[in-house]
Amino acid sequence: MTAPLTEHADSRTDAYAVRLEAVSKMYGKDLLALDRVSLAVRPGEFVCLLGASGCGKSTLLNLVAGLDDVSGGEISSGSKIAMMFQEPALFPWLTVNANVEMAMRAEKVGKDERRARAQELLDLVHLGAFGKKRPHELSGGMRQRVALARALAQEADVLLMDEPFGALDAMTRDILHDELERIWRERRPAVLFVTHNVREAVRLGDRVVLLSSRPGRVVEDFPIELPRPRRTDSAEVATLAATITDRLREEVGRHGR
Repeated sequence: MTAPLTEHADSRTDAYAVRLEAVSKMYGKDLLALDRVSLAVRPGEFVCLLGASGCGKSTLLNLVAGLDDVSGGEISSGSKIAMMFQEPALFPWLTVNANVEMAMRAEKVGKDERRARAQELLDLVHLGAFGKKRPHELSGGMRQRVALARALAQEADVLLMDEPFGALDAMTRDILHDELERIWRERRPAVLFVTHNVREAVRLGDRVVLLSSRPGRVVEDFPIELPRPRRTDSAEVATLAATITDRLREEVGRHGR
């Protein structure tokens, strides 16, 4: 089921949002985190990365974001990239509005435009009435919504998401799945989403890309052709998630983990 790189992008620079070609990452002299990973994400495509702990999923996102350097291969993107982490990482001394405006301040957007766009984004994530609150006054799910609004404020074509809902309870996570899908349908960024949760990957993704245990390699690429919207607890999602889980267990077992 693994698909070659060329099935998802051709040689034209406008045919993909992000393209990795034989990307490797070495730490020190003997720790190979990623080994010749090739992957292409089309504009507007939602791709979930799945694999065991330590397989290099977060490392891959950091490389795409430019937060670290590749040891081999090449990453290409003609797109603006924003990243959302597992923890919201909001500035506790700033209001919700000010946190969302931070990215726009860095780009020297005028005050009036910043405020208007921040309000629009907070409305988009259903927090329009909370702009004057500070992070400690919000629930965990609400803080993640603020973090999402802040990422969207960068008007990026590619949104990198590193287990953004991993620390949330099941009900809050399910609600935020709905919100994320709604926003993705409206804005259509390309999304590269890291998760350990197989059902979450099937619930959200157009494709689920499975990485091997360290060193991380692409071992399977599952197209998700279920109609949207999907429910995490639906029989169709559960059946496909079980198939992917079996493949993941096989891969983990092969590496003795």
